[in-house]
Amino acid sequence: MSKQPNFLFIITDQHRADYLGCAGHPVLKTPHIDAIAAAGTRFTNFNVATPVCMPNRASLLTGRYPSTHGLRHNGCDLSYDATTFVETLRVSGYRTAAIGKSHLQQMTGIPAEPRVDPNALGPIKEAWKDDDGFYDNEDPARYESDEYYQFKLPYYGYEHVDMVTWHGDLCSGHYLQWLRRQSPMADAWRDRKNQLPHDYICPQAIRTPMPEEFYPTSFIRDRAIDWIEGAKGDDRPFFTFVSFPDPHHPFTPPGKYWDMYDPADFSTPPSYEDVTRPTPPMRWLHDQWKAGKRMDKAQEAFMVNEREIREAMALSCGMIAMIDDAVGAIIDRLKATGRHDDTVIIFNADHGDYLGDCSLLLKSAIMRKSINNVPFIWSDPASRQSRVSGALASTIDLAPTILARAGVKPYFGIQGKSLLGAMDGSSALREHLIVEHEDTQTRMSFKKPAIARTLLSEGHRLTIYAGESWGELYDLARDPDELNNRWDDAEYADIRARLTETLMREMLETVDKSPRGRMRA
Repeated sequence: MSKQPNFLFIITDQHRADYLGCAGHPVLKTPHIDAIAAAGTRFTNFNVATPVCMPNRASLLTGRYPSTHGLRHNGCDLSYDATTFVETLRVSGYRTAAIGKSHLQQMTGIPAEPRVDPNALGPIKEAWKDDDGFYDNEDPARYESDEYYQFKLPYYGYEHVDMVTWHGDLCSGHYLQWLRRQSPMADAWRDRKNQLPHDYICPQAIRTPMPEEFYPTSFIRDRAIDWIEGAKGDDRPFFTFVSFPDPHHPFTPPGKYWDMYDPADFSTPPSYEDVTRPTPPMRWLHDQWKAGKRMDKAQEAFMVNEREIREAMALSCGMIAMIDDAVGAIIDRLKATGRHDDTVIIFNADHGDYLGDCSLLLKSAIMRKSINNVPFIWSDPASRQSRVSGALASTIDLAPTILARAGVKPYFGIQGKSLLGAMDGSSALREHLIVEHEDTQTRMSFKKPAIARTLLSEGHRLTIYAGESWGELYDLARDPDELNNRWDDAEYADIRARLTETLMREMLETVDKSPRGRMRA
């Protein structure tokens, strides 16, 4: 084993913690990911810093909350001034690569709706001045040319990048440039008019005609294998970030993965009708659904019926199964090159999906466990044995954990904690944890774009929304499915007051402390 371990970090997109075989899913089979867990520690209470792609991925890289690193919601960019643990590893001698979805910069090419009237602003528009960096590296326009797009490296610390943007069979980036080189059918496969016949009614269920070997999951698998092969002759340790855009909607598992799972085999979770005191946004979504006005073609959460839930579950499992097969191929190649025995293998996801929780699909500002709790597995060559940890852990903990395992000192301002002591239960981690959320638009009955702070503890979940008189409080011991909101329950008034104070104190601890002062005064 080398003095410093390699790291193979595998991450999926919009993947709930309970959608793995090793997590007890009754239908889904994930033997290759299960094998990672069988030789490592699986965390059952690992939570995102925020249940949104871009800000949580930035929290992963920086070890800091969105309110601190500045990428607070989708549509912002991670400043090049932000220090990442990947850059810290690189300057410490690691070879670094990002293969797949990055999503640290905007990838849609769609202008954001202004949150403030531009005409009401002065000659200088923002509190922070533009740093003159180029933040269009993930924009789809960069990848329309036949010439393979090159951008300035290192990219947030990565010295090699194979970029994949967007989701499902519509992914762009280097992947799309590669796809168009492979077949003249590339654009026809991606055209929704050419989808294969099917009888699914679930919104965003698309039976893609794209062959499995050309689907984004296969591209990422093969580029990861190429990178591992290329590392054989280099004695330096490596950090490889392998990021799959699935099982994020649209639901487009290709080939055999489309009907690998039968919707009839799935049981649905508690529905909207099981909720005792639904919150205003949940009631609004329900009313829109019953009035035939749900918005089910884009990124916003919406309500679905039982058949649609089962279909979304089955198709999501098909996409996860394809990822699992890709993970198996990548790890097989890692073993074949002789690097498995000195490589830490990590499996994670950037946020979850309601997938029928309270009749909801996708994600939103309704801060439920289904979108906050994600898979996290750590398999370390120093101790390849199966453990399960219930430690209350967060995405912000990944940067300090990886740096600690690499033997590299962290930078000032990291807000997470190393998980190494919690791997075997030898040390406690924390009693409380914050999850942040900031929306970009006013929707779902909110008075303004939703800003929420959630406090997680062993026994409760408290969520407070800016500008709203209502909130959420759940007694998780008595109500693990979060169906009975105790916010206005007199029996829980003291608990609500205590948890609100705890949330305030935890928020004080998340205030940015970087940079340190140069002198005393």
